[in-house]
Amino acid sequence: MTIQMALDIGQKTLMTTLLVAGPVLSAAIIIGVMVSLFQSMTQINEMTLVFVPKIVVVLLTAFIFMPWIVNVLTQFTRELLFNIPQHIL
Repeated sequence: MTIQMALDIGQKTLMTTLLVAGPVLSAAIIIGVMVSLFQSMTQINEMTLVFVPKIVVVLLTAFIFMPWIVNVLTQFTRELLFNIPQHIL
């Protein structure tokens, strides 16, 4: 295995990680900003108010995107396992 092959595998791994985590993290950021705006407008400083909506939205987003996430991870794993014999020789 050459350095270029290792870098390619690392780059594909990072891109797949960002692609898979993107929807869930984006939903968490959006709901976090919305709850923070609500708290600042109403001057409610309850700490648990942040966590409950964020947990619900993250779980809902993960549930909605789960088939796509599994498809992306399966495709990445198949490509990685298929290319192992080519990298060894």
